[in-house]
Amino acid sequence: MFARITQFKMKPGTRAAATDKMNQLKDQIMAMPGIHSFTNVMNEDGSGYVISVVESEETSNANAPKVAELWGHFAEFMESPPNPVGFDVIAHWDKG
Repeated sequence: MFARITQFKMKPGTRAAATDKMNQLKDQIMAMPGIHSFTNVMNEDGSGYVISVVESEETSNANAPKVAELWGHFAEFMESPPNPVGFDVIAHWDKG
């Protein structure tokens, strides 16, 4: 498995609107090939991270055009472009 962790910063006062937009896009996010999980964390100041776990680095790279399209929906809310980095997953536990 492979994780793409993307740091972002929303403009002041846009957290609620960005969250609404994310929820509207849930089906598209979760329909990306190879996705295992998606987590978005954000503080009140709009700083946050998206952590997506997918089948492999190759799958993550192949999803890059769709990911860029999805981030484009947030352009009006963002202070700067998101900053993604990738990692091999060493452990991915869910209590479910």
